[in-house]
Amino acid sequence: MSDRTILVVGTYDTKNDELSYMAQCIAGQGGGVVTMDVSVLGDPAEPTDWSKHDVAAEGGSSIQAAIDSGDENHAMQIMARGAAALTARLHRDGRIDGVIVLGGTMGTDLALDVCAALPLGVPKFVVSTVSFSPLLPAERLAPDIQMILWAGGLYGLNSVCKSSLSQAAGAVLGAARAVEPPKRDRPLIGMTSFGKSVLTYMVTLKPELEKRGYEVAVFHATGMGGRAFEALAAEGAFAAVFDFATQEVGNHMMGGLSAGADRLTNAGTKAIPQLIAPGCIDLIDFVGWQPLPERFRATPSHAHNRLLTSIVLDTDQRREVAREICRKMEQANGPTTFLLPKGGCHEWDRPGADLNDPDGLAAFCDEMETACPANVDLKALGCHINDAEFCETALAIFDAWVEAGTVARPDQA
Repeated sequence: MSDRTILVVGTYDTKNDELSYMAQCIAGQGGGVVTMDVSVLGDPAEPTDWSKHDVAAEGGSSIQAAIDSGDENHAMQIMARGAAALTARLHRDGRIDGVIVLGGTMGTDLALDVCAALPLGVPKFVVSTVSFSPLLPAERLAPDIQMILWAGGLYGLNSVCKSSLSQAAGAVLGAARAVEPPKRDRPLIGMTSFGKSVLTYMVTLKPELEKRGYEVAVFHATGMGGRAFEALAAEGAFAAVFDFATQEVGNHMMGGLSAGADRLTNAGTKAIPQLIAPGCIDLIDFVGWQPLPERFRATPSHAHNRLLTSIVLDTDQRREVAREICRKMEQANGPTTFLLPKGGCHEWDRPGADLNDPDGLAAFCDEMETACPANVDLKALGCHINDAEFCETALAIFDAWVEAGTVARPDQA
């Protein structure tokens, strides 16, 4: 009897040796293996537990339909839909404890759908020739996806690619044995922020919310953190959100480190009560080791480290971002309050600091007050986002929501 079972997914018609090698590595460490073939044209050397016909049927189609389409992209999307649905069902039925998917660009495209179909806490590993590549958009990455570069493995086994394949096989089985899935025994609050050198409200808010019996998860809003936040919001995982670092909205608009086009939308779609604020809204993050886009090269900037550089938006651009925030909030189906700290939105914009721009801040505040939709309760504050008054106001609103039953009490979870 194996203690954990791993689903091994790939095109067994062309990658049988590599997939079988990973399965052997897992089995050799005492793990169980379930195999799934997502080929279209060819057949595996040996039958798999779930055939390509099973996969296509799970997606509401057939292998023949995939072949008849005459288009490899369309065919692989048929298989991706089926593989994601079948993987999710196998997990719900308690038949698998983790998944590992292998592929090039085609297989990786499918792998992203398979991983996204599984909840947080289920180990999901992708062995790919394009791991960590800019080809992979943030909005398609599962919150806890793991990747390893499939180096030297495009065609056949060798000692170079075996190093990657064996590591991945051991990692997914080890993760399945070691993982502590989310307990969901307390209502979860989702919060966005940055490091304490720029935003500090989490230092006060997290322990205060925990005293009230809530669990608090703080997401680093530099693209991937916001993506994970939105993915969990889309699942309805949060009892409420304190989305105070909304800079990723501007990032997406201006070509910076995007968390996806759906940033600042999923909590609203799920009617999750939202407290929103404009933390670092005047900054746009870019890859620090690459040249800035031409239109921003003369713009004031802040080099946070060798990985990340932030440029500062001008007055018109801040108004544009304000309007986009309002447009997104207008779609919300649940209680939404926007806290507008007129004294500043991050530590670097305080009077005397390097990025202080009172005219730009005033323009953003003016646009927010003008464009704020009727479904949003805007509260203008005469303080800075890092002042005690900001946290006190946020907690007072949250407590009123709890008292009114808008947010579930911990004893009701």
